[in-house]
Amino acid sequence: MRWWAVAHLVSNTGTWMQLTVQNLLVLQITGSPAAAGLSISAQAAPGLLMGLLGGAAVDRWPRKVTAAAAQVTLGLVALTTAVLVAAGLLNLPVLIALAVVTGLVATVDGPACALLGNDLVPARDVPSAIGVGSLAHSAGRLAGAALAGITVATLGTAAAYVANGVSFFFVAAVIPFLTLIRPRHGEATAAPARKASGATGTSDDAADTSVRGGLVFFARRPRLVALAALNAVSALFGRNYSLTLAVLVTGPLAGSAGSFSAVSTALAVGGIVGAVLGARLRAPRVRMVALLTAGGALLQVVAGISPSLAFLVVLALPMAVAESVTDTAQNTLLQTDPPPHMRGRVLGAWNSIRTLWGLAAPPTLGLLMELMGARGALVTGGLVVAAAVAGGWLLRGPRTAATVDPVAAPLRPRLTRLTRVTRPALDSAA
Repeated sequence: MRWWAVAHLVSNTGTWMQLTVQNLLVLQITGSPAAAGLSISAQAAPGLLMGLLGGAAVDRWPRKVTAAAAQVTLGLVALTTAVLVAAGLLNLPVLIALAVVTGLVATVDGPACALLGNDLVPARDVPSAIGVGSLAHSAGRLAGAALAGITVATLGTAAAYVANGVSFFFVAAVIPFLTLIRPRHGEATAAPARKASGATGTSDDAADTSVRGGLVFFARRPRLVALAALNAVSALFGRNYSLTLAVLVTGPLAGSAGSFSAVSTALAVGGIVGAVLGARLRAPRVRMVALLTAGGALLQVVAGISPSLAFLVVLALPMAVAESVTDTAQNTLLQTDPPPHMRGRVLGAWNSIRTLWGLAAPPTLGLLMELMGARGALVTGGLVVAAAVAGGWLLRGPRTAATVDPVAAPLRPRLTRLTRVTRPALDSAA
């Protein structure tokens, strides 16, 4: 697991180096901000259209081989881009094509690497493993952004792509030496897995290994649907702080573009702190995700009425902590709730859903800021998210109340302790 964490950190550092310079590269080639947005959309689009197929591939193929092959492919794409940049042969159509290939491979790479990391630790430590991955992501983002500036200034834009390609090959070289200590997909029978996860549906759903079967399982699992709804409302009306807080800083707070770097740093530090806290989670529930989502929304409301830049910088830290812990709890549920043979397709379905909201969120928030201003968009969006969480909480009330016996519930802990004490004696007497 330590080797995998190091590999994850190296890979994320290389990825953020490339992402940092990618928009600059597009602007150098075309001079058009719209073209930069097009390249990002082209890379995200396969996740929306092919996410389920990628997840199905992860469920059917050996996980270590799948992850290693995906990493090698991504490394080759990055090195190809570096060669084209250095030779002056890269144009917008070729860059878009490479972005599409990267997005296609990522539909397999994301679920494969996530589930591979979980197989390296006992089941009780999966939340910690996910937290370590979040920590590596946040640390890699900080290191990658810093190294990108140094690398481009000294060695040129192509060097950032070379660094990213090498980072992928480093991960691929580590994977063969990883020892999986937990049962892999396909080794556990479907029925016990479904029983352990509490899934609903028929035995045919559990045996269905098709792409459609994964989508049906997701749709019939209330807690997964609840997570998707929480993610949708928070993505559309909040969380996109790199956009909303940037407009707030450069607009109502009268700061410069450079002033936003302080807010970005606070967000990054908060992400690291949140990942450390999230690694301590053992059995997160949808209720926890909902409460954290509502808490982050209320912090967003306070951010909308920030009186000064210094106040916003201080507030950005708990905002990022709430977001990071929410993501860790959410990912833990997504990666542990489904039975082993369904986890790849569940993550594939989730990636498609998340990509949909990711594409829809920037225009929605942009329109909201056009109509209401940065402060109004932050306050209104936060209130909408908090109200949606409260509404969902009220709607689930009758169902949960009906399933809990108010008379028997207080007696259950005592009965459990009594059974533990008396059972050995009864067995001995028998």
